[in-house]
Amino acid sequence: MIVATAVENQPMSAKAITTQDAPAPVGPYNQAVLAGEWLYCSGQIPLDPATGEMVGNGDVAAETHQVLKNLCAVLKEAGATPAQVVRTTVFLADLGDFATVNGIYAEVFGEGVSPARACVQVAALPKGARVEIDCVAWLGS
Repeated sequence: MIVATAVENQPMSAKAITTQDAPAPVGPYNQAVLAGEWLYCSGQIPLDPATGEMVGNGDVAAETHQVLKNLCAVLKEAGATPAQVVRTTVFLADLGDFATVNGIYAEVFGEGVSPARACVQVAALPKGARVEIDCVAWLGS
């Protein structure tokens, strides 16, 4: 049996994580928020952080590489690595791209304990992207 215990009035601290090595948010959100020992990374699409332009011209492999590069830049800024990611969500404009995205995803998250994950097809993604990925990482010891 699992027994939960209450934590007495410990205030939760939240810190915005921002890096120029990932695209700037296009709305009222942060690239990531560090809350206690948990890092919540917003979804990344294949934008070049230097230009703000889409990468890949519809090539899902090129897009996935850029998405993961952006996500890893946010993790790094927070002092985290892909090995600390415990949960991801992969959003695809076409589930037919699953095998391609999955192979590239495994290059980043395939070692050790891979994160829990959901993968869903969506009607559309921002700027016509074919893939978006968000994640949650644990920075505790």
